[in-house]
Amino acid sequence: QVQLVESGGDSVQAGGSLRLSCTASGDLYSMLVMGWFRQAPGKEREGVAAIDSDGETIYPDSVKGRFTISKDNAKNTLYLQMNNLKPEDTAMYYCAADPSPLECDGTWCYTEEDFTSWGQGTQVAVSS
Repeated sequence: QVQLVESGGDSVQAGGSLRLSCTASGDLYSMLVMGWFRQAPGKEREGVAAIDSDGETIYPDSVKGRFTISKDNAKNTLYLQMNNLKPEDTAMYYCAADPSPLECDGTWCYTEEDFTSWGQGTQVAVSS
């Protein structure tokens, strides 16, 4: 089990940037994949980025080129750099972790069911 705490959510204007952080504690060595998901009101939770223990990253087309996931193992922290934000990026953003990465072959393939540990979320609001 790991404990995940997100921070960095804020209100920004369209075109702006934010960096979200997720501080992890617990049995981190078993968590071979970490990711970011988001959920807007009335919508299902969707993934926006994932990174495995080798540093391989993957993104859905909706955020590719605008979002970047990274991690600092020394600080036990996962990041999500979000650039050129759009109003449709408004959502609660969640950090997630799991022992079992998937072989996505370059195309986003994660769902929320693929992750077993979750943070409480941080709110991002983008105004036009």
